[in-house]
Parts: sequence; structure tokens; C-alpha cells
Amino acid sequence: MKILTATQTHQLDEATIQQQHITSLALMERAAQALLRWFEARFHADKPADTLVLCGPGNNGGDGLALARLLHEAGYPVRVVLLPADKYAPDYEHNLHLLPKVLSVRKLAAKSLPILDADTLVIDALFGTGLSRPLSGLAADLVCHLNDSGVRVLAVDVPSGLLANAPQPDPKAPVVQATYTVSFGLPKLAFLLPQNARYVGEWHVEDIQLSAKFIAEAATPWHFTALAPSPDVQLPQRRQFAYKNVYGHALLLAGSRGKVGAAVLASGACLRGGVGLLTVAVPGCGYDIIQTTRPEAMCLPDAEADFISVLPELTSYQAVGIGPGLGQHEASRAVLEQLLRTAQVPLVLDADALNLLGEHRELLDLLPPDTVLTPHVGEFARLTEKVDDDYRRLQLLRDFTQKHKCIVVLKGAYTAVGAPNGQVYFNSTGNPGMATGGSGDVLTGLVLALRADQRLDALTATRLAVLAHGHAGDLAAAHTGQAGLVAGDLVRHIGPALQALMR
Repeated sequence: MKILTATQTHQLDEATIQQQHITSLALMERAAQALLRWFEARFHADKPADTLVLCGPGNNGGDGLALARLLHEAGYPVRVVLLPADKYAPDYEHNLHLLPKVLSVRKLAAKSLPILDADTLVIDALFGTGLSRPLSGLAADLVCHLNDSGVRVLAVDVPSGLLANAPQPDPKAPVVQATYTVSFGLPKLAFLLPQNARYVGEWHVEDIQLSAKFIAEAATPWHFTALAPSPDVQLPQRRQFAYKNVYGHALLLAGSRGKVGAAVLASGACLRGGVGLLTVAVPGCGYDIIQTTRPEAMCLPDAEADFISVLPELTSYQAVGIGPGLGQHEASRAVLEQLLRTAQVPLVLDADALNLLGEHRELLDLLPPDTVLTPHVGEFARLTEKVDDDYRRLQLLRDFTQKHKCIVVLKGAYTAVGAPNGQVYFNSTGNPGMATGGSGDVLTGLVLALRADQRLDALTATRLAVLAHGHAGDLAAAHTGQAGLVAGDLVRHIGPALQALMR
């Protein structure tokens, strides 16, 4: 699923109107009908006692007016407040004239901001994606009043004041803090970034049959990967007469004294991820642990008891992963460097392998093409630079992957997979319960398993792993709750998660 800019979104609307031979009013009615369906599904058992629709002067306000009419016809109590302006969009004026006379409709005045009771549900239809500057004047006062009230807010398309695909030009300017945001056709980039979470709230996308042709032809670096199987992110079915070599022999270098658990989690995920064979290289202190907890894996104990000091011979393996619980001993750094210099198979780097790269950035030049790195935000900052702006971080992600010809899995609520061609794929699965120690180790093992699979290219394998990892978290949370979820629960749910992604 593509993510378009505000300009492209406007062009998409125009293309839909032209290609489907409909009017802009008809498209607006589609949007209002979609909002009504979502509204009734969400509030059928919790009908608001008071629904206030705030309408700006443009097409977003027109959506709000059409929705107000439909809500009234459906029997909901509705009142409408209009933001005064010098000019109004034609479709806004048309929908204003269609409002039933019995509806309460008034224009906003500076000294008469609307009364907001605790049980009021506000529908924010003030400004949409066409907004290009910070809110000011009466609109800003209204938004501040709304945010201070603490009432529930449903934002139409985007929260008013929030730019769809760029950072706020004035961080101090008010933006509606929505409880829910219902958008049309495609998600907005702003929805996926942590710095906008307090504005967007719980977001949803409703289908209004926008032009599939325009979307297919639109150029964008941003994509959203949904769980529903799609041709570009599917796990092939296993053949009837397949044998283990088809699914690869992986080598995992992980663990140090006190952190062998990371090797246990990563190896468990690799095994559950369908790898044909797995060998785990651990320090001497981890031998009994791996042999006991992961009997399906072979184990190579290092001569050093506390850390990995030797790189095994690599000719037997189809993919190599390194990093979970590795530690940052100088000998382990040397092993990482030797691996980068000599490996002829796909690599997956995580955790301390990334920290070692951050401390010794000259090693970045040794990364083989299509190496997969799986940093969280802090680890990524050590590889690039520390930034507070999520849009800037995305640009760093694109720059880094293109420069080093690698794939980066930037972990977070909507994990972003950056590809060597500058494309970025946001993930749809997962939940806050996965913010627990060891989740990243599980992802490393799963990526390693799919990189060893001879049927998958690097980007598809990585996107599949990220999608399945998040889905495993969702399946696990359904049993444990989010607060009770631990990384081992993810391992146990990898099989069903991958099954959901089978062709």
C-alpha cells in the first residue's frame, strides 16, 4: 500500500473524479458515507449524547457538513459550528444548503467558543491535507479550546493543523489532539511517526474507491505493508518433496556470559522460522544452555568461556547472523570484522554487532550488499547521528541504505524497512506489549531463517520476517495480554504467524 504526499492526494481525488466520471460532490458523499459506517460501527453500543461537528471553509468542512446531515438522518443528536471565512469551497456551500433546517447550525465567534461537556463527541472537520501553514487566529483559539476540554475527538482525514507528510513548521502552533482519525483510501505518513502520536490517536483508513490506476502509477518512496497476503510479500508453500537444504543452513553467532538468553531466543525464532538447519556459535559458557534448550540446533562452543573469539568456517552456511547478546569484547569485534571481510553469504546484524559498528564506523564500508541490519532508534543513532525529528530520521534511513547498499530494519511501533533503492516499507503488525527485552533477538532469528531460505530475495525475506514478527506479537498478546507478554511468547507464535502469510 503506497503512502502519498498531500499534493498527490489531491491529484488522486482529481484522477478519481475524471476516470470514474463522477462529480467532486459525489466523491465527498462517498467520504461522508464511509465516515458514517465507521461511526456507527464504533459507537453502536456507546451512542454519544452530544455530537458537535466543527467545519472549516474548505472541502474538509464539506465532508463534515455531509456527515452531519447523514448523522441526523440516522437519528444521532448533532449540532454544527462553522468557522467563518472570506471564501468557502463550492462543495462546502452545496452541503451547507442541504442541511436540514432543524439542525443547530451557528458560526463561531471569538467570544463564544462552543460549550464542550464531558460526554460531547467532537468531529474535527476544520482543515484537511490542503493546509500548508500553522493555524492562527480564531481557528487556533478553537483548537486550543478543544484540546483543553479533554473531550473525545474524531478527526476527518487528518487532525486539523497537522501536515500530512512534513514536520510542523511551527512546533508551538496548535494541532487537534484527536482520539480517532479516519482517513480515506491510504494512510498518511504523519500517522506512522512517534512525534505525531498525540495528535493522531487511533487511526483508521476507509475505502472510498479511489483511482487504482493513479495509485499504481504514483511515484513514492513510502509504503505500508498490511497483513493481508499480497503478491510482493508472501511466503511460498513448502513443496511435497522438499528437503532441509532448500530452506538453508544458518549460522548464528550470539551470546556472552550473562547474555546467553539472547542466543536462546534468537535460535528459537530461527528454528520456528523454518530454517532447514541451524548452527549456533556461543561462548563456552553457553554450550550446555543451547544443547538443553534448543536440541534441534547444532552448537559450536568457543574456546573462550565468556565471549566469542573465533569465526567458524563459513562454507557450510547459506546465511549468517551475529549480534544478540554478543558483548563488545575486542575479540568479538575482530570476529565481526573478519565476517564482514570474508562472508560470501547473506548477513544479519543486530544488537552488539551494531554497537560495534557504531564504535568503529570504518567497518561500515565492509558491509556486503543486501546485508540486513536491525537497529532500534538508539542503535541507529550510533550508526548515523542523533536526531529528535522523525522525518529527519527517515531521511537518514534512506541515505544510509542507499550509501551502504544494505537493508535496515528500524524497529518501532511501525517498524520501517529501508531498502537499498531508497524505498521504505512501514509495518502494520505488532503491539506495545512487544516493548520487552528479547523481542529484537527474536526478530534477528526470524530474519536469519528467511535469509537462509533459497526461495526468497533479501527485501522480501526481511519484510516477511518483520510482518510475521509483529503478527506473532499480536497472536501472543491475545493470550497473555500486552503487559504479560515476554519474548519467548513471540517464538511460540511464529509458526501460526508465518502460516498466515503463506501463498
